[in-house]
Amino acid sequence: MAVYTDITEDDLSRFLTAYDVGMLTSYKGIAEGVENTNFLLHTAKGAYILTLYEKRVDQDDLPFFLGLMHHLADKGLSCPLPLPRADGKLLGELSGRPAAVISFLEGMWLRKPDANHCREVGKALAAMHVAAEGFEIRRRNALSVDGWRPLWNNSRDRADEVQPGLKAEIAAELDFLEANWPKDLPEGVIHADLFPDNVFFLGKTLSGLIDFYFACNDFLAYDVSVCLNAWCFEKDGAFNMTKGMALLSGYQSVRPLTAAEIEALPLLARGSALRFFLTRLYDWLTTPPGALVVKKDPLEYLKKLQFHRSVATAAEYGLTEEARPA
Repeated sequence: MAVYTDITEDDLSRFLTAYDVGMLTSYKGIAEGVENTNFLLHTAKGAYILTLYEKRVDQDDLPFFLGLMHHLADKGLSCPLPLPRADGKLLGELSGRPAAVISFLEGMWLRKPDANHCREVGKALAAMHVAAEGFEIRRRNALSVDGWRPLWNNSRDRADEVQPGLKAEIAAELDFLEANWPKDLPEGVIHADLFPDNVFFLGKTLSGLIDFYFACNDFLAYDVSVCLNAWCFEKDGAFNMTKGMALLSGYQSVRPLTAAEIEALPLLARGSALRFFLTRLYDWLTTPPGALVVKKDPLEYLKKLQFHRSVATAAEYGLTEEARPA
């Protein structure tokens, strides 16, 4: 979430007349995230999220995102829902952008998740994978292995401005991953961005998942590797095996990983670390001054990538023998 496009109170009030939400009372921009423009709205009938879909979001993908949220909710997963307009459509237009009003999910994201939180995230991720079965719209993962080199090419020539030697290191990493990326793992709809700020808790209870705007079809175990990167490292860059064990055991309590998925997990974690390094690097180098968006340090994910290079088996992430498939 972020704010790239500003809106006026008058324009927003007119836009909201197409929704059954009552009169606007206040609104404010949400600075976290990188993909779309988001505002927290308060109206006479409650709180909502307004999302304006920015130019880097393909409008052809919006039926996938909005339909997926409805599909998951119908299957019992707690997630926000896009509200219908008076004409029955889920999308309108505001400030020259496609826009949707999304239901507000109670809870808050955690700045310091512990192992118990990680276990609940693992369970919720697996529940999402199971709930998404039968969703008929497909969306290719544009940020999987075949999309990394084009993304890298946009930043390559300036990479050494961020850290000397980065250009050569990432070029070698891409060569390796492209040559060794796994094939034929179980696939389905993945969240692809399940970071702590996309998971809400009420106390110790996970209240729901948000921000499905990177969701796509890909290896389910790749989504697990994203969560290992997002939830199981400490601020000093050290991997916390207790958190890793909790996340993996939580996931497997709902959807056991196959032997092939377990074998591939270190490579998938290496790849997902590279994916977030590359998008952070691009944003670090290209985000315009004055944009209300929190830029994230790409070197955090370079350190995680370097850690995964040293991992030989999933046991080093905390996967226990008892959790392995027979």
